[in-house]
Amino acid sequence: MIARNVKLRLDTTSLPVITAMLLGLLVSVAAGPVWAGYAEEQEQMVAKAALTLDSFASDPSMSAAIHELKSDAKALFIVPQFTRGAFIFGGAGGSGVLIVRDEQTKQWSEPAFYNIGSGSFGLQIGVDVSEMVLVARTQKGLESFYHSNFKLGADVSMAVGVVGEGASLKGITADIVAYARKKGAFAGIAADGSVIAVSDDANALYYGKPVRPTDILVKQNVSNPSSADLRKKAEKLFQ
Repeated sequence: MIARNVKLRLDTTSLPVITAMLLGLLVSVAAGPVWAGYAEEQEQMVAKAALTLDSFASDPSMSAAIHELKSDAKALFIVPQFTRGAFIFGGAGGSGVLIVRDEQTKQWSEPAFYNIGSGSFGLQIGVDVSEMVLVARTQKGLESFYHSNFKLGADVSMAVGVVGEGASLKGITADIVAYARKKGAFAGIAADGSVIAVSDDANALYYGKPVRPTDILVKQNVSNPSSADLRKKAEKLFQ
């Protein structure tokens, strides 16, 4: 009888500890898949950016134009889908990733996430969807991405890359050169005047903790294996 009472007291006092352990285990098991699910959108963005580089590389005139920047390219800002739509009021926007090339090793960094957008007003009707690659060719152009946000054409100079027979970058001194592939009702490129802003939420989700662009691109404190294909595509484009 005494032994039974002792056993009962031991089991009773152990219940809170056992309960806490079980709850901790359930939380740790649940947290992983939930976090991974949230990061899925960012992983898809990186995969789409790799496909964008593929589509540029498959176009001889486009790849030749970008390749002309081989010696100057410090970073690539890749926007898989930049959408502009308007009926009197217009707006444009999208999301993209920036990868930076190491000056010594020529290897490309892990991606940092950004949003790009602009607004407009005018008599225009149409929808335009572009794949865009912006090449930062100066130190100023590169370092602009280390700020929380900046405006193309105001904070840094931007030029539209010319594609086609006889195209050349001679005489172009812009910090950033933009190229686009698109289909739609508009002509030209809508990037000039756009604001590029760091997406802190996307960066945190992709790397599993809050990080700044300098943590990703300069200090290289984080990594994600899903970016391997994107970095290989960039390396191939500039071979």
